[in-house]
Amino acid sequence: LGELYRSIGDYSKAEPLYKRALAIMEKALGPEHPDVATSLNNLALLYDSLGDYSKAEPLFKRTLAIREKALGPEHPDVANSLNSLAVLYDSLGDYAKAEMLFKRSLAIVEKALGPEHPYASTSLNNLGELYRSIGDYSKAEPLYKRALAIREKAFGPEHPHVANSLNSLALLCHSLGDYARAEPLYKRALAIREKVLGPEHPRVAGSLNNLAVLYAALDDFEKAHSLFNRAQEIDSTLIDQVMGFTS
Repeated sequence: LGELYRSIGDYSKAEPLYKRALAIMEKALGPEHPDVATSLNNLALLYDSLGDYSKAEPLFKRTLAIREKALGPEHPDVANSLNSLAVLYDSLGDYAKAEMLFKRSLAIVEKALGPEHPYASTSLNNLGELYRSIGDYSKAEPLYKRALAIREKAFGPEHPHVANSLNSLALLCHSLGDYARAEPLYKRALAIREKVLGPEHPRVAGSLNNLAVLYAALDDFEKAHSLFNRAQEIDSTLIDQVMGFTS
């Protein structure tokens, strides 16, 4: 039930349910059981979603410690914990720490599950996002491309994860000023999202907004405002300005 409330963004209802589940697990199984780690992780993800990193960080760390001890340092669940911590440090701007953890997570996944496993694409994409955010585009691009190839092979060409990879690659091209490469990638991401998620989904609004920003950069303001207006009809929180990128 806590997962349901978190998935729909009702965090105030999710938090007490997660805390209760954690207390029950700790009492029944002891403080170092893998199921306790799962409960801790859920609560940490909740705080992370709220941007309450000071609460999320120690929970992620405790989750990681339990999993390393109970499952071994090369287990995929350990990779998952490392990835979550890396995302947190990335959000805090501690890129050196985030990079190290993303790389460790990726190495574990590749060793345990193989380099073509979908879990590897998550670490690859996240590491690519980190490099893009610090302007290291030459490192970001091959990671994005590899993540995209894995996802297309694993999920097929019209999956939301594929759309996310296309969008990441488009944002990179956009940041480089390579609008000719960015445009078809944005359009393909938008088409997938509209088809799979529905025309009113927030991710569709994000794709429309990104295309609007691109057309504004090309001085095609008529197209830009048309797309932005469509995006704002879906997501009224979008600011009325043709700037900024959306994931």
